[in-house]
Amino acid sequence: MDKSVQEIYGNRTRVRVCGILALNDQILLVNHRGLTDGSFWSPPGGGIEFGISAHEALVREFREETGLIVEVGSFLFVTELVRPPLHAVELFFSVTLAGGTLQTGRDPEMGDAVQLIHDVRFMHFKEIDAMPPGEKHGAFGLTSASGRITELNGYFRI
Repeated sequence: MDKSVQEIYGNRTRVRVCGILALNDQILLVNHRGLTDGSFWSPPGGGIEFGISAHEALVREFREETGLIVEVGSFLFVTELVRPPLHAVELFFSVTLAGGTLQTGRDPEMGDAVQLIHDVRFMHFKEIDAMPPGEKHGAFGLTSASGRITELNGYFRI
């Protein structure tokens, strides 16, 4: 894990919001570097700031990370990750595409020299299923196939 990630996100509980944008047997994923020893693919999302609703935060995160404008749909599930120094509670929602142009965005908490986001793209369900568990969000390990992630319901510790 990159030292700057530990300094910014470590040793505190972070409440995050994430969105599942599924189109044509594909899910939009963001490739982060610095969280693990290699690539880590996750649905777009980020921290909820004080005074900002989960829906507002999710719309902001999609715009920052992907260039897309989304509409937030139904609440799906919660994951909790506790791997010191990280502790994240993540609220997952379904989202639909409302506009924008897909592009690799940036994480405003990180400087230009240490950006976590390296790629953004729609990945086919089969491609996600073939990835090693350590390279994709733990929520994908909760289903028999990545295309079923929107069927999850409840709280999961990953």
